[in-house]
Amino acid sequence: MTQMSMKSINSKVILVGAGPGDVDLITVKALKSIKKANVILYDALVNSEILEYANENAICIYVGKKFNQRQYEQEEINQMLVDHARKYDTVVRLKGGDPYVFGRGAEEVSHLERYGIDVEIIPGVSSALAVPAMQGIPLTKRSINESFWVVTGTVSNGTISRDIGFAAQSTATIVILMGLRNFSSIMSEIQKHKDQFTPFAIIQNGTLPNENIIVETINNYKNVIRTIDYSSPGVIVVGDVVAEHPSFLEEEIQRVLEMSF
Repeated sequence: MTQMSMKSINSKVILVGAGPGDVDLITVKALKSIKKANVILYDALVNSEILEYANENAICIYVGKKFNQRQYEQEEINQMLVDHARKYDTVVRLKGGDPYVFGRGAEEVSHLERYGIDVEIIPGVSSALAVPAMQGIPLTKRSINESFWVVTGTVSNGTISRDIGFAAQSTATIVILMGLRNFSSIMSEIQKHKDQFTPFAIIQNGTLPNENIIVETINNYKNVIRTIDYSSPGVIVVGDVVAEHPSFLEEEIQRVLEMSF
């Protein structure tokens, strides 16, 4: 038997979406898989409280990657999944949000399937959807827009995605993940295509007790650069729907009042 066709009897790797941060937003099916797992490989954006649901004998291994900080390279994680699947019945790969939304889940599935290992996918609540919603920002609203784009703020070479410019030319709401470190470049590109008074929001630590939001308009984006905590994850939302946020409405009322005097 060749290495490529080796397979542990009854072994399975389950890619599990842990949701956007709040433990209560993880799915029931995800929790069931965590409880029965022999090994759990978890990412940086996974709320550590979720691991309290694991079997007391489960092996929990941190494999998170942050900016300039990574425990393992992706190729090493891929191989770890294979190695553990050969030794244990159930291996859970626990990822923040949804495994198939900028989570490199598809790469891990392809690698596991090359070795004949069974894989199951349990979707998670993506931060792209949940974080704006928890702040009262609808991604779509009748008479305002008909769609939304979810775009990565940083591609593999460190630059911003070309899709940001394409999205900015549409009426769609733009949701940008992993974009804080390229915030200035992203907003500069969007500014070329959007009305200068289009609102945007930066939401950090979404759905968690220390959640923070900054709401402004595109023409003032440079004013918030120094206020961003680049050590915390964040979601950028750009579009007229951001005006639904209570703080934006309050600021607009204040501006009107100031102009009247």
